[in-house]
Amino acid sequence: MDIKNAQLEVDNWIKEHGVRYFNELTNMAQLTEEVGEVARIIARRYGEQSEKESDKNKDLGEELADVLFVTLCLANQTGVDLQAAFDKRMYKKGKRDHDRHHNNEKLK
Repeated sequence: MDIKNAQLEVDNWIKEHGVRYFNELTNMAQLTEEVGEVARIIARRYGEQSEKESDKNKDLGEELADVLFVTLCLANQTGVDLQAAFDKRMYKKGKRDHDRHHNNEKLK
């Protein structure tokens, strides 16, 4: 699925199940909360913090999908074509970083 279709799928879900989008500030708060849940899993599972028993069944993929869902909501309600924005960003990063990382001694 491409990003444009993902935006459409989220919009259809909102219309069918969600009544309407939460306002942008509420969605921004939700996005922050979801990113925090991802950070908690990463910090405990891959970092130096010990993982609580209650966190061991948390699914990183589902939490990342929550971040994506809210990001798509924000894009939809603010009129951002995320596919076009992503394509533009990847092009810029490709030009800017083409040799940068290959020449980074820290990555060797």
